[in-house]
Amino acid sequence: MFSLGSWLPAWPGLAWGWALLDALLRGLVGACAVSVLCSLLKVYLYIQCLNDPGRQAEKEAIWAQRRALELLHVAVLAGALAVVGSRVAALVVLEFSLRAVSTLLSLGKGARSSQLYLLCQFSLGCGVSCGLSFLLEGAPHGTCNLVLAAGLAGLLATYAGRLARHICTFYKLHSQARYCGICIFLLTAAHNIPRLLRKALVVTFAVADLAAVTLLNRDFLSAAEAVRFWTPLTICYTLLVIYMQEEPQHGAGERPLYQPALVRMGGLFILLLTIGRWSDVLHVLVSLLGELWCLLRAGGMLRACQRQ
Repeated sequence: MFSLGSWLPAWPGLAWGWALLDALLRGLVGACAVSVLCSLLKVYLYIQCLNDPGRQAEKEAIWAQRRALELLHVAVLAGALAVVGSRVAALVVLEFSLRAVSTLLSLGKGARSSQLYLLCQFSLGCGVSCGLSFLLEGAPHGTCNLVLAAGLAGLLATYAGRLARHICTFYKLHSQARYCGICIFLLTAAHNIPRLLRKALVVTFAVADLAAVTLLNRDFLSAAEAVRFWTPLTICYTLLVIYMQEEPQHGAGERPLYQPALVRMGGLFILLLTIGRWSDVLHVLVSLLGELWCLLRAGGMLRACQRQ
């Protein structure tokens, strides 16, 4: 079943150990995807704030993020994604996809869609982890594939982080002196970053939604069991979307950003108390902590998006 584990003797607990390794690798790939998203969005928001003299405080808040904290963020997020099971990850992905479609339809082409990129951080990590779990299920070399995926994701996250630090440090000087090719390129192409992120997120969540539905349906032995699960889930998600649409669009401070996360995870927690497993309830609590961790780390960029 496991590519590397199949070459070793059948020791007690060895399969569990390889399953844990696979979960950690999937979580690492998801955390790296979130890191790439944040780095590219940091580049875009920093350039926007730099071009507006009235947003110098926001520019300093974006620039002040330390590299050590970024590494800590990736490590904590990878651990949270590894702990969250495939069922709860699938539920988080479906909930965000429904909420994102509803939000985009209500906003049209509004500028606040940039804030949605930051609000999807933990859902993106769950989507990548869920998609990898579905695509590599039963693969003869699944662990090796995850190692390669983690290496590639780490490489992309490293270069995206270097780009963000370079822009925050040298963009103003290099763009004025026409010294650096990257800064000169971003001088005219930085406004295309949200479009690039939108296309990448659409593809990622499309695959993740398909994987989520498949992973949830595989646990049902009959159509009646599936109906007993999907009916209350659909009602719960519908009520959550209605609540999110009725929330005030402009709130003071950070409360409007944290309160919806508490409400969404609280609704999912109550739902799984009735139709889920005990492990799902614990995974929802971990998902709430991961969601709040992502929002806390992106506080400066969220404030910049609100001002945009």
